[in-house]
Amino acid sequence: MALQVVWFKRDLRSHDHRPLLEARRRGPVLPLFVAEPELWRQPDASSRQWSFCREGLEELRTALADLGQPLVVRVGDVVAVLEAAHRGHGIAGLWSHQETGNLWTFERDRRVAAWARERGIPWRETAPFGVIRGLKDRRGWARAWERRMADPLPGAPEGLPPLDGIRPGALPAAGELGLTEDPCPGRQRGGRARGLDLLEGFLHQRGRAYHLRLSSPLTAFEACSRLSPHLAWGTISMAEVVQATRARRQDLMGLPAAAAAGWPRALDAFLSRLHWHCHFIQKLESQPSIENLELHPATRGLRCTDPERLAAWSTGHTGVPFVDACMRALRASGWINFRMRAMLMSFASHHLWIDWRDSGLHLARQFVDYEPGIHWSQCQMQSGTTGINTIRIYNPLKQGLDHDPDGLFLTRWLPELARVPAAWRHEPWRMDGATQAACGCRIGSDYPAPIVDLAVAARQARERLWALRRQDGFAATAAAIQERHGSRRSGLPPTGRRRSSGRRRGDDGQLSLDLNLGLGHGAGSSPQPGA
Repeated sequence: MALQVVWFKRDLRSHDHRPLLEARRRGPVLPLFVAEPELWRQPDASSRQWSFCREGLEELRTALADLGQPLVVRVGDVVAVLEAAHRGHGIAGLWSHQETGNLWTFERDRRVAAWARERGIPWRETAPFGVIRGLKDRRGWARAWERRMADPLPGAPEGLPPLDGIRPGALPAAGELGLTEDPCPGRQRGGRARGLDLLEGFLHQRGRAYHLRLSSPLTAFEACSRLSPHLAWGTISMAEVVQATRARRQDLMGLPAAAAAGWPRALDAFLSRLHWHCHFIQKLESQPSIENLELHPATRGLRCTDPERLAAWSTGHTGVPFVDACMRALRASGWINFRMRAMLMSFASHHLWIDWRDSGLHLARQFVDYEPGIHWSQCQMQSGTTGINTIRIYNPLKQGLDHDPDGLFLTRWLPELARVPAAWRHEPWRMDGATQAACGCRIGSDYPAPIVDLAVAARQARERLWALRRQDGFAATAAAIQERHGSRRSGLPPTGRRRSSGRRRGDDGQLSLDLNLGLGHGAGSSPQPGA
């Protein structure tokens, strides 16, 4: 019989994988992953992302081999790989999950669709979570998300007939894909087993104070779910996480009040972020140009990147300790909590006046949990280019004092400040010369002076952005953008928390999020990645 090809992309699992099940019902299955060098040469890709993906592929290959047919891996252009498989074995059907990726994958999928049409091969795509392809209006979107998340979860197929004469192929190393060295010693490891362990640990041990501890980098690394890379790469499914969380929420109702204390509110906060994960990806699905074109046309051409400022920000040498510590932590771990992601993007956009595409690409490469739909929507929100969200310019001094008052996070990531008294750690440039000499931290030598005046830069950014918003026609265009992309909460279950009287309906960027946002990221609104 001709083969049913299941094309794995960012869905590296055998459970809750409807394309795999449907393909198996129709004949022998060729489970295929194509490592595409051109994709990995894109400016938003990095070795740390491939390493996580590769570990997921290793585990997926083992899981499929246990079913009878291991994962087949090829390196190259996916259309060429499919054409070779069709000529050699015959393809009766192509199956995959829909992908809301970057513009490169969007165009690649168009090429695959054209190839399949020319060969008369049906390509059936299944939605992997709550994003709706071809959506024209957001009304009813929340109810549709709820229905999808409530669908029964299918397990893996009972078995896959082995395919003779088809070699599995080797998983390439990063260098074979053209990726450069990318040290990330604290990176999370990939694979479904690790994702399930994280979910179990979060729901039963780590998550009790999630809503209280997700904003500070001192506590977020442990208190957040850390599921964002697993959701981004599909080692576990969104529906699995939603249903497990709701089951745990239900179980809590049978526990004594003391045993359940804190958990209901924590899990409600977590569930809201799972919903918002899909809400932001839906924006990119509906308008792929969000990746490289400002939503509101009046904000186009607003910034011009200074390469020296970009380099200082990217490496954690701006002279603003809390910004630098967060960037260095991110570079070393591939993850930082959501509020800190927001602050990093806001600082680059407003204080340094860096174009959001340049800072966004750097952050994309740093995030192991890079999710394009969340990332680019949030980059624009933090930069004030959507036209529909409140202009929010994070004060890095206030953020540092609020979330790391004693400077413990600072001294971990900025050894230059290790001997600086706690009173000066967030503003070391205020020390006099004698104090600098005594603690061995000379500003401008051992640690840089701030590359901008924080107050002046914030004021100038605010004045520029509000001047744009006062222009004729700005509000009318913003209203149209809001109609297309704004939140629609109708049909969502109540969270038990009242909406602040000062929060405007639809101003979804200011809701407390934890996505790449990430589910593993703190509150606020920022780029990436992911629950």
